[in-house]
Amino acid sequence: MIYGAYGYTGKLITELAVKKGLHPILAGRDETKTHSLAEKYQLSWKSFTLENQPKLLSILQDIDILMNVAGPYSKTATHLVNACIAAKTHYLDVTGEIEVFEWIASKNEAAQKAGITLLPGCGFDVVPSDCLAAILKTKMPDATHLSLAFKGVSSFSRGTALTMLENVHKGGKIRENGIIKEVSSAHKTREVFLKNKNRLAVSIPWGDVSTAFYSTGIPNIIVYMATNAQMIKGMKMTRYFGWFVGMPFIQNILASRIKATIDGPSETNRKNEKSYLWGEVKNRVGNRLELYLETPEGYQLTALTAVKIIQKLAKEPISTGFLTPSKAFGEEFILEIPNTQLKEA
Repeated sequence: MIYGAYGYTGKLITELAVKKGLHPILAGRDETKTHSLAEKYQLSWKSFTLENQPKLLSILQDIDILMNVAGPYSKTATHLVNACIAAKTHYLDVTGEIEVFEWIASKNEAAQKAGITLLPGCGFDVVPSDCLAAILKTKMPDATHLSLAFKGVSSFSRGTALTMLENVHKGGKIRENGIIKEVSSAHKTREVFLKNKNRLAVSIPWGDVSTAFYSTGIPNIIVYMATNAQMIKGMKMTRYFGWFVGMPFIQNILASRIKATIDGPSETNRKNEKSYLWGEVKNRVGNRLELYLETPEGYQLTALTAVKIIQKLAKEPISTGFLTPSKAFGEEFILEIPNTQLKEA
């Protein structure tokens, strides 16, 4: 089952799943949109909200795998994960939200007892960066510091934009000595070598601050996004005015504007653009190692990795409990995706 199937990313995953010969049940809150999409692909469908837990449980009891593509995941994951554990249904999503990863990780023991897998982050957040981190750890087993950076999508989907809005006033996050630490927005900047040149990058609260620790055990983790000086200046301004953006009525106004104006990258952009990732590890004595990863465009990659994970999980059960992509399928899983290249410095 794909929940949130009629959203931007949900449609991409649904389309690719059908092309791969899968026949998922489509689901979502909006009955009209869910029915319309299901009719297009001649698929079964269900429309339901998440607040009625008994009804949710009865629906999921007949489902082997649930792919949640309904963000922000801070509002959907709790309902769906709890129901999946009760129904003994494998749970997947494409979140990049640190708090969601950490909460799902806390359900590890319950998932193991239920005999199911909880695997969040099945898309651009965080498959390529998670695999890159795991490869770097293999090459430097005594690494104590991990830095990641990416140059990804040219524009965001509505769901991604809404998630960013929800979190814009909360500052940044890094992992320090094994603990996730709150820091100011645009906490650090540096230059990283991405897409054949040095680029300015700023630290952001990306999902790997959570997941890379579970994948590698490296205690110090920071993630950067390649951007420009103007964007960094704007991020720093939220240190002083973030409280205003976080006010419920301002959030509602901005959310309405996002819903009215933002869709996502065009098909041409998805097919022609690429994403670039960089990773660096260091150990206590100062040794350093860098690797680069080139993948399809972020949303295109999300569809490819999400469907690939569904296929793998349907074909052969993996370990139960909370997993990251590299823990589930190995550090080189990302290299199974077409048009993906790993390069050394």
